[in-house]
Amino acid sequence: MSGRRALVTGATGYIGGRLVPQLLDAGFEVRCLARDPGKLRDHPWRGDVEAVRGDVVSGEGLAGALEGVDVAYYLVHSMSGGRDFSDTDARGARNFADAAAGAGAGRVVYLGGLAPEGEDLSPHMASRAEVGRILLEGPVPAAVLRAAVIIGSGSASFEMLRYLTERLPVMTTPRWVRSRVQPIAVRDVLRLLVEAADLPPEQDRAFDVGGPDVLTYAEMIQRFARVAGLRPRLILPVPVLSPGLSSLWVGLVTPVPPAISRPLVESLRHDAVCGEDDLSGLLGDHARLGFDRAVELAVRRTSQARVDTRWTSASWAGAPSDPLPSDPDWAGGSLYTDERVCGVDAPPGAVWRVVEGIGGARGWYSWPLAWAARGWIDLAVGGVGPRRGRRDPGRLRVGDSLDFWRVEEVVPGELLRLRAEMRLPGPAWLEFRVEDGGGRTVLRQRALFRPRGLTGHLYWAAVTPFHGVVFGSMSRNMARAAEREARAGQPA
Repeated sequence: MSGRRALVTGATGYIGGRLVPQLLDAGFEVRCLARDPGKLRDHPWRGDVEAVRGDVVSGEGLAGALEGVDVAYYLVHSMSGGRDFSDTDARGARNFADAAAGAGAGRVVYLGGLAPEGEDLSPHMASRAEVGRILLEGPVPAAVLRAAVIIGSGSASFEMLRYLTERLPVMTTPRWVRSRVQPIAVRDVLRLLVEAADLPPEQDRAFDVGGPDVLTYAEMIQRFARVAGLRPRLILPVPVLSPGLSSLWVGLVTPVPPAISRPLVESLRHDAVCGEDDLSGLLGDHARLGFDRAVELAVRRTSQARVDTRWTSASWAGAPSDPLPSDPDWAGGSLYTDERVCGVDAPPGAVWRVVEGIGGARGWYSWPLAWAARGWIDLAVGGVGPRRGRRDPGRLRVGDSLDFWRVEEVVPGELLRLRAEMRLPGPAWLEFRVEDGGGRTVLRQRALFRPRGLTGHLYWAAVTPFHGVVFGSMSRNMARAAEREARAGQPA
């Protein structure tokens, strides 16, 4: 394989971010296509890959990105897209198939969903099937790998299963918990994706991929409980619970918001069992991890905070992408700011550790009830909600999700800038700077908001009276936490 070149789209996402190092280990030269290559900056493999700017939907940069590529991985899907997501998905797939043919790419590999033929599929499952069809109809040989539930630390499927099991010793469940599913470990998915590059050109088709176990979702819950050392769960089925209501129920219990959980729930309406295992015959019959072992490994990595990528790694659909305004004139004369400056009797390193550890389990150092309420309001209007948490408890990198924020910039020891991904009438940022003040450390905290229309101005006016309590207490409490850490000589 040495010297072969692979293109990975979706490298900022859950699977793509894990596939890149696997390809590097297999001897590939790897090129990553991203709308914003800067989001790849802090990945440990960034220095070993070529990152190029491009967009499959607009077609921008595709021709150059695919030039000289032996295998191109298409890992793009509008999981939480808007009403036109299926058209967007199809357009992206057509652009990619055409560009791959024009550049003379050797093979396209796509990871899709496993669903029965001839059934009335959900919009998201139908869209994934359509993407696979478009890629297979293209001139370049394609391998479409169709998987059901993927078990791995940080996957949306795993976290939905984990939180439902851990938090609900007794649960009323809809009919989909009786559907038969053939889950597969994420490490097996990654291995198959890498090995699919070796398929001969005449293999231009879809392949079902799954692990050795076929279980109902209810059985998966009970098996998870046993592996995690929990008591058996009492599952009480109810005859009617629509996917929409189910996704709201899942959103209340787990960090996975309804916009993400609904496609997952809808994919469970039908059995998702492999109809064939031809890929094993073509690539070699490697033993695949059983469900229990896959859960055991995922639970261990989660408890050790060794989650390389998470379902939140991909940007939230519809989230604003405006650059941070550098001055009010650029923003049309309207850039609202709330700035707080606090002197801290602690070294800069202690202050930075508090800054970088904000959010998730540690919270936001002010009015926990107010932050939670804001998150639940966001969830109610279709936003990401309050509980995405963070990938790592102590370290942040560009592109990480942080509750209902996204890390836009990190300069270790100096700067953390977060972009709001909650539903707002305009883009918003929250920024922290740590400076050596010559005796006392200076913590600068700044909230910025660029209103869109009259609604944006009214929103800022409505929340301004609360800033003194929310933002003022935040900087003070962060300073006190750093001072406690400095006195104790250990993390706050």
